[in-house]
Amino acid sequence: MSGQELTIKLNKRTVEGKQVRGLRREGIVPAVIHDHGKDSIIVEGSFIELTKAYHKAGKHHPLTADVEGKKYTTLIKDIDFEPRKHTIRHVVFNAIKADEKQQTEISLEYVGDTEAEKAGLEIIHNLDSVEIEALPKDLIDKLTVDISGLAEIGDKVLVSDLDVPSGVEILTEADHPIATVEEPKVQELEEPEEAEEPAEGEGEDGAPADGEQASEGGDKSEAESSENKEN
Repeated sequence: MSGQELTIKLNKRTVEGKQVRGLRREGIVPAVIHDHGKDSIIVEGSFIELTKAYHKAGKHHPLTADVEGKKYTTLIKDIDFEPRKHTIRHVVFNAIKADEKQQTEISLEYVGDTEAEKAGLEIIHNLDSVEIEALPKDLIDKLTVDISGLAEIGDKVLVSDLDVPSGVEILTEADHPIATVEEPKVQELEEPEEAEEPAEGEGEDGAPADGEQASEGGDKSEAESSENKEN
């Protein structure tokens, strides 16, 4: 979105603390602008307009905040969402200078099909974002990582390989790997434990085997028969 000017109209806010709940019920979002060490400016804006502005600008594109006719070049520093509905509850803007470079973190987008993946190898994404520095007019949303050249184990894409537009400097270390090719990890399966064999002469649960019960019963009958004969 570099080069596009976005403007959000805001009004000064007199309501603070718990009373801001009433504003939210009316579709108004409380916000604040921090202005280079000066007193913060307490403001409010339309929920609909702030939502549109955030979706377009994000946290790394300059946004002109028009506060009742006075304009501030800002970046959205922080934004608080209602956890269940994921709607905006509060916004923090930082006023910035057009001629002063800003540092921010932008996301990386991976593109391209690789010979490595076709060969069954694994592509490891080591970074999801990098830190950059640029003038407000040159700030960008993201950088593209082309991984189509990855083919063998050990191949990698470094931060220094990124195609960076003019006016943007990457602060993340140049030799930091972004994507690397590795052997796929094989998950070892645990072997099932073997059931213990019953002791010789025992049935299930340690009970005597059927054959032994019959044998013991037979021996007892023979002994009783012998005693009767003697009597």
